[in-house]
Amino acid sequence: MRALFEEFSAWLARPWMFTPCGLRAPGAWRALRTILALHLVVLLFVLLPLLGLWQKLMGLPAPAAFDQVSKTMLVPFVVLLAPVAEELAFRGWLTGRVRALWLVGCGFVTTGFLAMVNFHAYEVPASFAVLGMGLVAPAGWWWLRRRGVMPGFERAFPVLVWLSIVVFGLSHLSNYPGFSWALLPMVLPQLWAGMTLSYTRMRIGIFGAMLIHAAANGISVSLALLGG
Repeated sequence: MRALFEEFSAWLARPWMFTPCGLRAPGAWRALRTILALHLVVLLFVLLPLLGLWQKLMGLPAPAAFDQVSKTMLVPFVVLLAPVAEELAFRGWLTGRVRALWLVGCGFVTTGFLAMVNFHAYEVPASFAVLGMGLVAPAGWWWLRRRGVMPGFERAFPVLVWLSIVVFGLSHLSNYPGFSWALLPMVLPQLWAGMTLSYTRMRIGIFGAMLIHAAANGISVSLALLGG
């Protein structure tokens, strides 16, 4: 456990590329439990109490992202859908494989077309483009499946990891009904999650990161529901 913590701290100081061992590797589940325990201890006993005080002190609103989601759908959405989608988007590509980076690029392009549809800008061609991306993305992934790591990716890896962590954290500002600078500390739990999940993704694999993400979300949403 101590060795894992030391490795995690060193990795955060300057991330380097692992070859993920996978969940079947000896000791993988023990490492996964240790990372989850560390994640939850910092989240539940350090970050959430401090941010609860900050929220009351500054009179900040509660997150409103799921106000329109029923409680019966909230748990599957937060515990199942969000961990899978967010891990694929923010950390699925951290191995630097060309096919993974291709899918991320396709995801950004598709998001742009969906935004055009949402804002009724060239709505019809944008809709067809979204359908087309549904074919182009998997076709490109199949064609690129034998390609290795993109040249130069390993050198840029530390910056890319921290960029993904920061973007992941700041993206959760959209959970709130409005923006103010006082809200920035409220995404510290997501920044912390980005750190632990990025390390898990590289050390164990994408499915390990999904499991920790799902467990942490499940505990958090259970506490929120129990607390009203």
